Amino acid sequence: MIRLAYSVEIDEKSAKACVKDVDVSYKHAALVMRAIKGMKLKEAENYLEGVIAKKRIVPFPKYNTGVGHRSGGKIGKYPVKASKIALKLLKNVENNAENKGLDVDKLVIVHAKADKGATIARRAPKGRWRYNNIVLAHMEVVVREV
Repeated sequence: MIRLAYSVEIDEKSAKACVKDVDVSYKHAALVMRAIKGMKLKEAENYLEGVIAKKRIVPFPKYNTGVGHRSGGKIGKYPVKASKIALKLLKNVENNAENKGLDVDKLVIVHAKADKGATIARRAPKGRWRYNNIVLAHMEVVVREV
């Protein structure tokens, strides 16, 4: 069984989903999850689809060195890879909620978090072999029917 960082007990009015060790930037995943926390489930899905289409930005209040301003005057980026994984995670938690008999239109994201996962050493041939450490990410979502 996978333990979540969510401290409140998961009851019959809530559903959860998590994914472990995905090959995505931890920093981008953390900021995407921070952006969707507190949204309704359908609103968050539309938001992530807009990020994937590069129509909406994810605000970068942290990890923003060298990040340019976007329209609207906010500092942000379009983390497409992290948004695709977060969208799959939202579809998964939606299916889990339907399986429990919850109303999908009333679901609100009460917990969305990304953590650092395992570190993997990889090689890249650039003239000579160089070694890069890749940090994987864990992502988790809890929704509650309001």
